Amino acid sequence: MESNIAGVKEEIKKAVKGKDEVITKVLAAILAGGHIMLEDIPGVGKTTLAVSISKSMELAYKRVQFTPDVLPGDILGFSVYNKNSGELEYRQGAIMCNLFLADEINRTSPKTQSALLEVMEEGSVTVDGVTRNVPEPFVVIATENPVGSSGTQLLPESQLDRFMICISMGYPSHGAAIDILKNNKNVPLAQLQKKIDREELLAARKQVEEIYVDDAIYDYIVTIVERTRTSEYFYAGASPRGSIALLRMAKAYAYLRERTFVSPQDIKEVLVDVLGHRVSLSSSARAKGLTTETALFELLTEIPVPRT
Repeated sequence: MESNIAGVKEEIKKAVKGKDEVITKVLAAILAGGHIMLEDIPGVGKTTLAVSISKSMELAYKRVQFTPDVLPGDILGFSVYNKNSGELEYRQGAIMCNLFLADEINRTSPKTQSALLEVMEEGSVTVDGVTRNVPEPFVVIATENPVGSSGTQLLPESQLDRFMICISMGYPSHGAAIDILKNNKNVPLAQLQKKIDREELLAARKQVEEIYVDDAIYDYIVTIVERTRTSEYFYAGASPRGSIALLRMAKAYAYLRERTFVSPQDIKEVLVDVLGHRVSLSSSARAKGLTTETALFELLTEIPVPRT
């Protein structure tokens, strides 16, 4: 199974230093046809990552800095009256692109958030009763700043569920930070090259869909998700959408590992990123000092690993 995705990753690494695992997870989510939530403080490279992806995959890229005055029409587009034709004409919103960066999505109104999330779910925009499909492929990368939440509108769990993964960039390592300083004047983003185009990305997505999944793996995924609903560690478990996301991400990881089948290890590697924002810790788990990550892995030890 041949793929140029490895070349995409290497190209992104020229601009995003010391974040190989994050790059892999984001690429896997894109290959799986999902959307990404990045929760982190400003200045750790979230925008740089998005721009690097767009350049290396030749994706039409747009970014909106979300503020309280951003309206749904700014995202979806709007109709204006053309006095020459006597008809309403549609003016595209920022969402009409391949890769949309919703920067600090928690700083805008719930109405605008809902408009974006609806497009993510439906893959189309409806303005004045006319529905238009967004370009394919279509990926949303949204960011949230967990620090300084004054004046923000946090996404409820039901809306966070629309994102395939929720991850954090984190601070760079000491060596990576030195590398960033040394190359700060080189503007690496301007030097990035296209490695695949949109058609190749869509073809890769089809290959991901064809990755073989054993019946034992299906049972393993469903068992994990069901346990999140009955475990003492969580007072709210994952929905069936979480099962689907876990399967699709596991397939993408197998594809990136150049395998034609899903293994239990693929599921383990994406477990927290896929289910972490879909479950809620119980008070007893917090009392024991567990985090969402440790609770999920603790739950995983209670489930027999299938042989495939």
